Amino acid sequence: MSAYRTIVVGTDGSATSFNAVDRAAAVAADSDAELVIVCAFTPPSREDTAEAEDALKDEAYLVVGWTPAEETLRSAEERAAAAGARTIRTLAVDGPPVDVLRKAVRDTGADLLVVGNRGLNTLSGRLLGSVPSDVARRAGIDVLIVHTT
Repeated sequence: MSAYRTIVVGTDGSATSFNAVDRAAAVAADSDAELVIVCAFTPPSREDTAEAEDALKDEAYLVVGWTPAEETLRSAEERAAAAGARTIRTLAVDGPPVDVLRKAVRDTGADLLVVGNRGLNTLSGRLLGSVPSDVARRAGIDVLIVHTT
């Protein structure tokens, strides 16, 4: 039996978060585990969306609804498959990242959570907390913090 059966990884579409996806996919491939890629998002207000739609014109669909999160997940899924993950699921969930990741861990029965280290060494991260440090304290399962910066 492999060390991990279900691995959850968070991504926000940044290059550093995609590094965490790559590492999680490699662990999933080695463990023959399911990989669940999660993207937390907050829908923009109607005013923010209207302003962005005006600026983007023909590409306004990029800021409406779940499109940014879905695009992030599509890219992350392609990377994970290229890194060898065989069973991949994606979730776009409205909410704060730490809460979304903890819920994904509970709902999927995950036994490993993977996040990037971005925010751990910033002043705001030290003062206000960061996603990596908050999930490491509150996840209740193994947490792999990938050095991405």
